[in-house]
Amino acid sequence: MKIHPVDVIGTMINFLILFLFLRYKFFGKVNNILTARSEGINNDINSAKANNKKSELLRLENEEKLKAASTEGKSIVENFKAKAETISKQIVDEANSEAQNTLEKGKKDLQREVDKATADIKSQVVDLAVMLSAKALGQTIDEEQHRKLIAEFISKVGI
Repeated sequence: MKIHPVDVIGTMINFLILFLFLRYKFFGKVNNILTARSEGINNDINSAKANNKKSELLRLENEEKLKAASTEGKSIVENFKAKAETISKQIVDEANSEAQNTLEKGKKDLQREVDKATADIKSQVVDLAVMLSAKALGQTIDEEQHRKLIAEFISKVGI
């Protein structure tokens, strides 16, 4: 196979004519399609960047809201703890006061019972002393005088 210069020149001319025809008919359309596609891709990239920025701002905003909610939650818990402690202290104070009142009432009741028992014992001692002295003397003396004497004796002795 030999290369002929005329064939090479004819092929070049045919290629040039085909190139000019394709350029005239198709390159503009293809170029427009490629440009539109490139612009679409650039728009998509810019839109994605804008969406990323928005999502980052929303993420930061949500983090701030979460921190605020957490702080508020802690504050609410602390307030309820303080209220619970106050109520607990009030209940304990009331219970102590009631116990103290019950104790005081018990002491008063006990003292009243002791005083009553002491009075009963004194009365019985007086009655016994009157009976004994009446038997011992063999005679009856005025009961009122006798009671007075015995009461004096008991107060001196300290019964």
